[in-house]
Amino acid sequence: MRISVFVPEYGVIEAITPPFRSFHTANEFLITFGKKPIFEVEYVGLNEYVPANNGEYTVKTDRLLKDVNETDLLIIPPAFGDTTKGIQANAAAIPYFKKLYENGSSLASLCIGAFLLAETGLLNGKKCSTHWAHISDFRERYPEVEVEDGAIITEHDNIYSSGGASSLWNLILYLIEKYADRQTAVMISKYFALDIGRDSQSQFAIFKGQRNHGDAEIQKVQDHIETHYENKITIATLANLINTGRRTFERRFKEATNNTSLEYIQRVRIEAAKKKFEASRKNISEIMFDVGYTDTKAFRDTFKKITGLTPIDYRNKFAKVAYEV
Repeated sequence: MRISVFVPEYGVIEAITPPFRSFHTANEFLITFGKKPIFEVEYVGLNEYVPANNGEYTVKTDRLLKDVNETDLLIIPPAFGDTTKGIQANAAAIPYFKKLYENGSSLASLCIGAFLLAETGLLNGKKCSTHWAHISDFRERYPEVEVEDGAIITEHDNIYSSGGASSLWNLILYLIEKYADRQTAVMISKYFALDIGRDSQSQFAIFKGQRNHGDAEIQKVQDHIETHYENKITIATLANLINTGRRTFERRFKEATNNTSLEYIQRVRIEAAKKKFEASRKNISEIMFDVGYTDTKAFRDTFKKITGLTPIDYRNKFAKVAYEV
């Protein structure tokens, strides 16, 4: 099986080398298990020598992308830095991605490599994962693609995508298990000290609030929520801030922020709780009250829904100071 790793112009070296090295290492483990190696791994690119990061590295490709008429799996790492510049630098590769998929190749994007993949139009009407910090930008740029917020891995019609940063390893392990076997994937996870079972990047996400929508009145509502989240906030109160009816307000708020007002309040409160768990010695009940919750179960359920962890698990994992129970 041929695995082609696309080397983007000014790509992220930390995303280019992991799939190349992992599939090579998978072959070594297969031999150890008394099996035949099954992966032919190569670097492909627009040029023979491709700069990575800010020119700190140079990767020599095995074949030019224009000469690749077929491959079993094409992996698309992200370009380094600004996504728009990355798309422009690699625009010549987009038709080749589309051609390979139409010829039967599977495609897999890593992290914000999803932007390059989405440029093909192949994701329209499909689900996709990308780095949590770039989801709003991605949705704005590609409205016909359904982004799975917080997902580590997404698979749709032989197109794969991963969430942010280290999530790319989870997709690599998933693909090794799919094309080789579970035993090899487990050995790779142990060899590289990876968590093979992680299925969400939500615990790492930082909620900033979507503010690039240009609706000044909705931004006023967001300011109110983020300033008074510890108090009881009703939809009627928020609607009155901009002198509009409840239904009109809810529609405008969802269009602007991609959240209902209730979801936005919850995310602001949980983000505040996360920061308190990380930096204070307060116990769970104290923090729950501090961020506007009075029901322990509601707080716990909402916290886990948004972060993927229970409050106590989050505190144990991310606390920066000693705490008191």
